Amino acid sequence: MPASVTSPPPVWNVTTPEGVPLPFVVAGAGDRAFAFVLDALVPLAATVAAWLICLAVFVVLRGLALALGLVAAFALRNAYFTVCEANWSGRTLGKRAVGLRVIARDGGPLTAEAVLARNLMRELEIFMPLTVLLLGQRLAPELPGWARGAATLWLFAFALLPLASRQRLRCGDLAAGTLVVRAPRAVLLPDLAAAAPGAAVAWNAFNAFNAFRQEQLDIYGIHELQVLEDLLRRSSEGTLGAGVLDDVAAKIRRKIGWPREDPPVAAETFLRAFYGAQRGRLEQKLLFGVRQERKR
Repeated sequence: MPASVTSPPPVWNVTTPEGVPLPFVVAGAGDRAFAFVLDALVPLAATVAAWLICLAVFVVLRGLALALGLVAAFALRNAYFTVCEANWSGRTLGKRAVGLRVIARDGGPLTAEAVLARNLMRELEIFMPLTVLLLGQRLAPELPGWARGAATLWLFAFALLPLASRQRLRCGDLAAGTLVVRAPRAVLLPDLAAAAPGAAVAWNAFNAFNAFRQEQLDIYGIHELQVLEDLLRRSSEGTLGAGVLDDVAAKIRRKIGWPREDPPVAAETFLRAFYGAQRGRLEQKLLFGVRQERKR
């Protein structure tokens, strides 16, 4: 009996500002839907509590209680999604559980503006038609019957939009320039060194005789460190293109004004040394309340 053939998940190459192409596995529609259901439970619980409070306070003015409940629901769900994605590198509780994250399609950092835009668009895509379907008669008793049918078609059209592209982009992603991908497994420096013992020995020898100056380490920020960490992880896994580490090491050497080594040091050895020093410098700055997101 022949084995069933399944198509591999789509992969999208994102080019970072440093010119390094990084392949990401695009999140499937099913995974995104499941993550959204998990996420919706959090603001839903908070919204129910807010509605009960409004009904208790405005027990006579039921119309005012309904209006305040809708405003509270809008504020709570948008605050949840926006705050989580802006502070957890494009992740919410649901995305973390499923293993997804939001990234910028241009390879840059995920900005607060992009996060806010993609989440506000969700109101147009999902919550506005849902409100018409569930509360249309309460909000507007004269609402015609065809409006519920239009809201249903509206909801399904936007729900199926991600299936129309290989990147699985919903309307919010198109507006904000974002992409939902499978989050790569986080592997920090000790694990990377263990995966390549020979490189670890060379890194220790190189780092013992060459100290990066503070002004050299202050050039790059958290975003660039994460990119470098991902490159080293992919190199250890054997999924990085040939010559990528050489190009990145050459760009960093030029940027920080690194002198020519004698004898020359391998690109991966240099990058591991720079990664360790850069990470230590950023952690030191965080202890003093200084958070450097991007390179200067």
